Amino acid sequence: QVQLVESGGGLVQAGDSLRLSCAASGRIFSNYAMAWFRQAPGKEREFVADIRTGGSTYYSASLKGRFTISRDNAKNMVNLQMNSLKPEDTAVYYCAARFGSPIVAEIQSYAYWGQGTQVTVSS
Repeated sequence: QVQLVESGGGLVQAGDSLRLSCAASGRIFSNYAMAWFRQAPGKEREFVADIRTGGSTYYSASLKGRFTISRDNAKNMVNLQMNSLKPEDTAVYYCAARFGSPIVAEIQSYAYWGQGTQVTVSS
């Protein structure tokens, strides 16, 4: 089992930056690829970014350049730096862990999920 707890969400204005964090506990964190997804009201959950155990990253094409995913294996943490936020970035952001599946960005590839943290961007 892997337990994931997100933090760092909040209410910000358009153009602001926000840094989300996800603390992991349980099995060996460094063995898992980690990702962020988000879900806006009335919409399906969508992929944001993924970071592999070795540190290579993969982003949603629409978000690359504004969002940066990183991980600290010593602290069992994965972070998401979000810059130039827009009202359409408003969503609940979820941290997820992937082990064994080579398929990135697909929800079914991620076995463990956090409870989510709300990000609201006002115009």
